[in-house]
Amino acid sequence: MYSSLSNSFLQLSVLPSFGFLFDIDGVLVRGKTPIPAAKTAFQKLVNSQGQFVVPVVFVTNAGNCLRQEKADQLSQLLGVPISQDQVVMSHSPLRMFKRYHDKCVLVSGQGPLLDIAQDLGFCQPITIETLREKHPLLDVVDHDRRPNVLSPSAADLPKIEAVVLFGEPVRWETNLQLIIDILLTSGYPGNPYHCENYPHIPVLACNMDLMWVAEAQSPRDNLMTDVYGANLYNRYLEENSRQGSKSWVQAKVAGGRGPAALSQDEEIDNSWENELASAAAAHCRSVLVCTGVYNPHTEVPLDTRASIAEMVFHGHRDFRFEPGLVEPDHIVPDVDAAVDLVFQLENFAPY
Repeated sequence: MYSSLSNSFLQLSVLPSFGFLFDIDGVLVRGKTPIPAAKTAFQKLVNSQGQFVVPVVFVTNAGNCLRQEKADQLSQLLGVPISQDQVVMSHSPLRMFKRYHDKCVLVSGQGPLLDIAQDLGFCQPITIETLREKHPLLDVVDHDRRPNVLSPSAADLPKIEAVVLFGEPVRWETNLQLIIDILLTSGYPGNPYHCENYPHIPVLACNMDLMWVAEAQSPRDNLMTDVYGANLYNRYLEENSRQGSKSWVQAKVAGGRGPAALSQDEEIDNSWENELASAAAAHCRSVLVCTGVYNPHTEVPLDTRASIAEMVFHGHRDFRFEPGLVEPDHIVPDVDAAVDLVFQLENFAPY
């Protein structure tokens, strides 16, 4: 996808009036193998000193590492210097969830979870393994890991006030059991379940998409994240341009989904709008490449309405499914062709 920038971004700048938002898997790499077209494309995006001639940001559903590690991986794979400020990961938006940063949160996923959580601003993260050590009797599916002796008391463990899902875990049974226990006991997993515990403590899911192609031969096809997200972001930018930075909050109240006056908690929850208000982007156009999960040779069903109705919706439950948002603005063979297309559309010559 690529984004057109507003005039305010260009007042004192010689940068072009657009930039690129690159997905990674299936666009630039397949697993750990660079796609040949990616290196060709990036030769057009940097000058002889290795500096980018247009703004470039990498967006990924991955959440199992720090931004710096992902930047280092990309630099090595693509042969160009990339900084962590150019990387947006699935957990990056959690920096704006400041109301949870001073609370004890349970983190689930893979990789250096505590380092990731603390880098995002969380002061009291605890892992599934720590929770399991404190409450060993809750995790008994694996017979080989059942405790022989009881562990020390978990009285020193504070109430867990939110659950953060960075990505898919390795031991699903352990993670699911302990997370469910946390939700059903309102943050005290050693207690009996409550009869009525809804709404439960918040679950912050960074990435609900478990479909990616990597180096597998069979496609794992989900346009409900990248293309859908780009088109949805474009709609947000257009609405924001027409109605102002508080359009989302105003629409929520005017649409009958909230009270006439927002509560204090809602004002805190919506404070992230202030951080997005200064976005320089005016539009976001989606460009679908054919090197990932998308297969351009798949036959289109005759009854498209029936196929859409039967499609599993992998989007967030707060987003209603709209077939038009799955349609990309452009379809190209690979990322090199995508760069050429954007340069042509923007009438841009890098040299």
